[in-house]
Amino acid sequence: MKLEEIQQLWASDSQIDRTELGNEAVKIPQLHSKYYKMYSTERLTFRKMEAESRQLYKDMWDYYQGNMDYEQLQEYGWHQQPLKILKADLNTYIDADQNWINSNLKLAYQREKVEFLEACIKSLNNRGFNINAAISWEKFKVGI
Repeated sequence: MKLEEIQQLWASDSQIDRTELGNEAVKIPQLHSKYYKMYSTERLTFRKMEAESRQLYKDMWDYYQGNMDYEQLQEYGWHQQPLKILKADLNTYIDADQNWINSNLKLAYQREKVEFLEACIKSLNNRGFNINAAISWEKFKVGI
């Protein structure tokens, strides 16, 4: 699921109908379940991507060291590294590699989705208090 889709869902689900506060209170567990399922799925995807990113880093380390065999190079579609790179310079080369940059961008996008869903769940956890405060305010306005 794309971040924009999650944001659109939350934009509609985060609205509270002030005329039906009781119904809004009843919807909290359903919304919590909905967003926690999304959160769990996206968090697992994030963790998988983190592991793949660590593996890519190791493979790139081997690549820039010249330690990859022909089959491994073919698997990634890479060519034999012609330069002899010093260990002190490896991080510079890896950080500038487009494969590594793309991996980090995908990981950052996934992290953003997970953090957004965490914020949604925190908001839902506080929703009961907000609804209770709104009910108390309405009672105060009518003098109860």
